[in-house]
Amino acid sequence: MTDKVLIYSRFPKTMMARFAERFELLDTGGKPAREVFSSDELGGIRAVLTAGGTPFSAEAMDLFPRLEAIVCYGTGYDGVDLKAAAARNVAVGHSPGANAASVADIAMTLMLATTRRILVADQYVRSGDWAASKQSPMMRPQAGMPGRRIGVYGMGEIGRKIAARCAAFESEVGYFSRSKYDLPYQYFPTLEALADWCSVLMIAVRAGAETQHMVNADILRRLGADGYVVNISRGSVIDEKALVAALTDKTIAGAGLDVFEKEPHAPDALTALPNVVFAPHIGGHTLESHVAMQNCVLANLSAFFEGKPLPYGVKSA
Repeated sequence: MTDKVLIYSRFPKTMMARFAERFELLDTGGKPAREVFSSDELGGIRAVLTAGGTPFSAEAMDLFPRLEAIVCYGTGYDGVDLKAAAARNVAVGHSPGANAASVADIAMTLMLATTRRILVADQYVRSGDWAASKQSPMMRPQAGMPGRRIGVYGMGEIGRKIAARCAAFESEVGYFSRSKYDLPYQYFPTLEALADWCSVLMIAVRAGAETQHMVNADILRRLGADGYVVNISRGSVIDEKALVAALTDKTIAGAGLDVFEKEPHAPDALTALPNVVFAPHIGGHTLESHVAMQNCVLANLSAFFEGKPLPYGVKSA
């Protein structure tokens, strides 16, 4: 009998094609599972595939009395209640490092687009202002990368790749994380100290209760009027209201955001600001990253149904 896997989050069918070749998929289409499948169907589910940021609470786990494995598509697993999973002896898996290079690339893209005002420059050309030799204060020379101080908050797989890319741009790199590593970058004991030192704060820390709104009004103030913040982690790490205020009153110069507190992010006070560059959470959205993440999912699910430990299990679960 084919092993059954419930698709808990909404995914494009093309991303599920490889899994459908190996497993029988019960796809909720992103709707509440009980609205799509009967209690009897849910009662037989042993493995669930979900997006790491999708809330998966203890109450949700109760819908699946035989649940034994929650496999996250991607690096993150912040939506899963790990304590509840552990209490139920449910293994949690993810795809560690599978999209690190792609996410680091988008971090660099957002930083360069923001600090060099690429969107403003694009509009300057499109509008005809450049051809008409019309002066624009937004086109004043900006600081380049050589010698710029880049602070990386979080030094996991993604943080290390961001740091290496920044170093290749001849920038100074510093970091703050829970642990100090043997790396050729300056370590700061607190996020406050890192923000005081750097002019660009790159957020690459894993999301969770301990990092909720860690980048607050005080951290943004410490970055200063020439400072920028780039977030490719999770929207929860930044206090979005404080960010809007800091961008509006020029406490900081700008921001580059691939993630938001609420996704998808509808137009609002944040998106109305001209000193921000946005992306719709596409950091890990490359062909290579999807193949790598799918490989991890397949390995986790295959191992589970074979009665083996998940090769990419979340250690804290």
